[in-house]
Amino acid sequence: MEDDAPVIYGLEFQARALTAQTAETDAIRFLVGTQSLKFDNQIHIIDFDDENNIINKTVLLHQAGEIWHIGTSPADKAVLTTCFNKTSDSRVVSCAAVWRMPSDWETGSHESPDDSVHNPQSLELLCHLDDRTHSNTACVLWEPMGDGKRVMSLADNHALLWDLQESSTQATVSSTATLEGKGQLKFTSGKWSPHHNCSQLTTANDTAIRGWDLRTMTQIYCIENAHGQLVRDLDINPNRQYYLASCGDDCKVKFWDVRNVQEPVKTLEDHSHWVWSVRYNHSHDQLVLTASSDSRLILSNMVSISSEPFGHLVDDEELSEGEDNHQEDNKEPLKDSVVSTYEEHEDSVYAAEWSSADPWLFASLSYDGRLVINRVPRALKYRILL
Repeated sequence: MEDDAPVIYGLEFQARALTAQTAETDAIRFLVGTQSLKFDNQIHIIDFDDENNIINKTVLLHQAGEIWHIGTSPADKAVLTTCFNKTSDSRVVSCAAVWRMPSDWETGSHESPDDSVHNPQSLELLCHLDDRTHSNTACVLWEPMGDGKRVMSLADNHALLWDLQESSTQATVSSTATLEGKGQLKFTSGKWSPHHNCSQLTTANDTAIRGWDLRTMTQIYCIENAHGQLVRDLDINPNRQYYLASCGDDCKVKFWDVRNVQEPVKTLEDHSHWVWSVRYNHSHDQLVLTASSDSRLILSNMVSISSEPFGHLVDDEELSEGEDNHQEDNKEPLKDSVVSTYEEHEDSVYAAEWSSADPWLFASLSYDGRLVINRVPRALKYRILL
């Protein structure tokens, strides 16, 4: 089927940072950040033209250093955050900053695509998100439903809540939470929950997953040994407030109901190496993407724990009242399954993201700088929709 064929784009540098442009709901747009030690690093703005199956790109310079993580404002298409490495006093520190794209990047980008590659413009620095006491920022998270004024940074063993003022040119820390415990604890990743009025944060450190209440900056739950080895990434189900997914170096993907943290609700063991990324589809939460250093991307259909186990949206209450009321429909719930395994990458796949504009389209990025855009297979799409 021609329509399901992947579209591949190669960057000349290594890369591991990928995000969809959250504030852009019309154009299919992804941002990729490069990791080059020798050259100026870049942000590649990738626009996918769905009708003609081609990619248009704009390149912006990020002269601050190698990009490890990238995030986009939910409210302003031109604003983004990066976490990057820089060397100071002969040691490497991870910093974070808020940037603005040049004002004309969108208008001028597609008339003569070669110009942006040969004479790229630079990102404009709005402000740094570093305070001297907390170096080594792992990631910056934007408030999911917000006006683009609040971000969270995870730095070493601190979670810092920042208020961005004066069109993001100033950032002040409004509150902090600290990981307590033995040894040198540090956050590896986190997700700001879209539920509970955006008052909760989920974080990963070592093998543990923790939930935090951002109003009091206190821990509300902890899954001690969520994975046998380091937890690499997590995501929160967009439609079921207590459900989240995690993945890690034990090659597993696990699904949790945080009201009962003793056991995962489901465990997947389809990857043969570290799993770097897990992502729920924003509209159809049974669709879950996982990316691994086994060079594969896997799309799973996790119907049994989705908000649509019977083909329609249900809430947690309806499920817990027993399934009797559904039997009249004689509708068998669909079975969990691997939908597709994608093997277009030849190197570790560090990131996978769903498009913000098209729920059936996703991108994946491997360390050798290969970006692949794929679609959910048509047969499955129609089965979900019809």
